[in-house]
Amino acid sequence: MPELPDISVYVEAIQSRVVGHKLVRTIVKSPFILRSIAPPIIATAGRTVHEVRRVGKQIAIGVEGDLWLVLHLMIAGRLHWKTSAPKLGGRNILVAFEFDNGWLWLTEAGTQRRAALRVVEGEAGLESLNAGGVEPLEVKLDEFDAALRSSNHTLKRSLTDPHIFSGIGNAYSDEILHRAQLSPIAMTQKLTSDEVARLYRATRATLLEWIDRLRAEADAEFPEKVTAFRPEMAVHGRYRQPCPRCGAKIQRIRYASNETNYCAKCQTGGRLLADRALSRLMHDDWPRTLEELEALKNR
Repeated sequence: MPELPDISVYVEAIQSRVVGHKLVRTIVKSPFILRSIAPPIIATAGRTVHEVRRVGKQIAIGVEGDLWLVLHLMIAGRLHWKTSAPKLGGRNILVAFEFDNGWLWLTEAGTQRRAALRVVEGEAGLESLNAGGVEPLEVKLDEFDAALRSSNHTLKRSLTDPHIFSGIGNAYSDEILHRAQLSPIAMTQKLTSDEVARLYRATRATLLEWIDRLRAEADAEFPEKVTAFRPEMAVHGRYRQPCPRCGAKIQRIRYASNETNYCAKCQTGGRLLADRALSRLMHDDWPRTLEELEALKNR
């Protein structure tokens, strides 16, 4: 799922292309994508775009009359831009926006249709789609600390909870925790002040670094290579590959369709975190440390 850095670069790319231009029409190709009725989507036709902004992991395009088209890409949704019309017969195109200077359209891979488009009115409408988490790049340390400790969850859950922090998901939370050298299952209300400060610095540094990296990768073109798995990442999606800091193999915890990647040596003092499925299967044979894991492999 595109997260804060990816969405920020999307917003910049869309903003530079459509602000000041007229939205001619919106073509909804899939009935499942439109999740609102009023205001009607036809009300946005013929209106000039005045702003594009990020709302959590959503992209909001504001037009005259204080109307907003809000896109949530979910896991597999991706945006595309060309000055000429796309082939609208493609089954993966869910919605296309024709502007007076080009076309923006959304595709979604796979058969599940999770991406969403809503039309809302005014700041109140936008606020109704905002989960309420603080903006991690805008808050000061004390505000970050208060949000983090507002409930007692694991660090992984808190970082990815949109009611606590805006825009952070599975991929960048792994990267943040690795940079901060903190366990994904550490409880928020048990952290020391130094650990919270380290997490705050790591959060800002990771997100800003990736915004700059993705912006440079796009090189003023429209970003077409949005993905949650990148070879430059330290731990996310790098199970069994060497940690760039210490060289130990990256470990993972799997749950449902997600997984958490971490370095046991850097983040958990060498302790392996229990994978729900495997640890239940292996019971007492589940290795507790990297040394036990290596010994198990060498049997």
